[in-house]
Amino acid sequence: MLARIRNREIKVCPVVLRKSAGSIELLLFEHPLAQIQLVKGTLEATDNSIEEAALRELREESGVQHVVSTEYLGCWESGYENQLWHFVLCGVKDLPNEWSFYTQDDGGHEFKFFWHRLGEAPKFKSHQLFFDAIDQVEIMCI
Repeated sequence: MLARIRNREIKVCPVVLRKSAGSIELLLFEHPLAQIQLVKGTLEATDNSIEEAALRELREESGVQHVVSTEYLGCWESGYENQLWHFVLCGVKDLPNEWSFYTQDDGGHEFKFFWHRLGEAPKFKSHQLFFDAIDQVEIMCI
């Protein structure tokens, strides 16, 4: 597969959800240089599928290894730098309320993971792209 198709940059976003107190929460993280984000990355030439790329990104950025299921949710024209995002729901059990993971991406960073309740106004700072991506996840999952 190609990371660019017709001059579009192909992004994959593993979506990790959990039910908590009657609501649905989305896994997010704080990037030390770039505020709050969803796990996402570029489709690489070595990836055999969108789902495989999503699992790789989830592993690389969060340390989450044990995914019990995947489901392709759809794609989204982000309107940002000609990026086309593909969302993959990743079924994961028993993740903690918060944790940190040291990634090797971009020279190494500590990412701090937490849960955001879908349907609630965000109480954090982020690039508009990620607020829009969270809205897309809400549309696809609620």
